[in-house]
Amino acid sequence: MNTPPVSISLSSYGADLVRQRGQGSFIDVLAAAGATRIEWREELLTDENPLQLADNSHAQGLESIYSSPMELWLAGQSKPNPELTATLERAQAFGAKWLKVSLGYFTDNNDLQALNRVLLRSPVQLLVENDQTLHGGRIEPFQRFFTQVEHHHLPIKMTFDIGNWHWQDQSAASAARLLGRHVGYVHCKAVSRRADGKLVAIPPTASDVQEWEHLLRHMAQGVMRAAEYPLQGDDLVQLTTEHVATLARLGQSRLESAHV
Repeated sequence: MNTPPVSISLSSYGADLVRQRGQGSFIDVLAAAGATRIEWREELLTDENPLQLADNSHAQGLESIYSSPMELWLAGQSKPNPELTATLERAQAFGAKWLKVSLGYFTDNNDLQALNRVLLRSPVQLLVENDQTLHGGRIEPFQRFFTQVEHHHLPIKMTFDIGNWHWQDQSAASAARLLGRHVGYVHCKAVSRRADGKLVAIPPTASDVQEWEHLLRHMAQGVMRAAEYPLQGDDLVQLTTEHVATLARLGQSRLESAHV
């Protein structure tokens, strides 16, 4: 049975530790833990050499996703974010096959043909994520965006961040049902509300994992998935190994029952 690809978002190890150690130091951790992909975080970069990271991760058998906090659509502009071309080039320099960005301010006036022209010049596939904002973290703009993506036959998939829907009080189950067929990458994240009312990402409980199992039923079998929640402890390899195994099992029961 094929094991689904599992990525680790390096932000999971904590911003301070990642900046202190450098993102390249986690390549060996992920490879030893059985992950198949690594998600570089643009906002946590210090003085890393992209080509060296690309070579080192490739040598360990890891494929790469490049995550940028840029928004695809800026408010009041019909053309895609002018930073997109440079960000695609940066992702390619890191050896990434995928670039993950936020949706931004999508409206019916946005120029999808202009977006397509930018994407045709790059081998990197675009993944558009629901973030935690009012304009980029709700279901309805994504429905309209992917209707246009389909209409124009654009090579774009969705990064479905399970936890981020909470920030705008959206139902992850409804989002999965309505958007699941567009998903190419799943960010797994459990969420808790602190005493001060702030929402924070936390490691999953058994019930969280069960919920994720249900959500993935609306998506392609074996869809790429990632941990994006705190992975912090003394033995990062052992901890990461456990979570990689948990995420790899998501959706496998459906496959097993289909083979009975």
